[in-house]
Amino acid sequence: MKDFLRRYRFTLLTLAGLALLCAVDIGPGKKALTTIGYSLREMLFVIPPIFLLLGLLDVWVPRETLIRLMGKGSGLRGTALAVLLGSVAAGPLYAAFPVAAVLAKKGASFRNVVILLGAWSTTKIPMFLLEITALGPRFALTRLLLNFPGIVLIGAVLERILGAEEEEKIMASLASL
Repeated sequence: MKDFLRRYRFTLLTLAGLALLCAVDIGPGKKALTTIGYSLREMLFVIPPIFLLLGLLDVWVPRETLIRLMGKGSGLRGTALAVLLGSVAAGPLYAAFPVAAVLAKKGASFRNVVILLGAWSTTKIPMFLLEITALGPRFALTRLLLNFPGIVLIGAVLERILGAEEEEKIMASLASL
């Protein structure tokens, strides 16, 4: 019981706060419950297909192929593939972490995993199309063209700053997810 309480203390405190909110004023409490329900529904529709695709990737793509395409020696090809995968991927950012975990397990380089996460969060094609219509093509293209080198630079800088030992620890913990 002690382990349960320690492990889920944040969840339990949040539920207690939500109960207190509902007791004090039901309006905001109902709104919070509606938001929680919406988020849970969204997650239940996004996560299972991603895990299905990841299972297929894990089975269909041999480790050697992924290492050749996105491993340490993949160079520009690995970077381009990481940017492409991140840019065309569907789903919110929290769905990118299981993808990153599978890539880490299969032998992708740390830099390419970081680039995938950066591209997933900033260069999505649907977001780019929305920006074109809402903010204009000049803004959307400028932002996109600035993001690409920024993402690659962040990956390279992190790889250099962390060093091989730290990088291996991060990749091992990511692969164990």
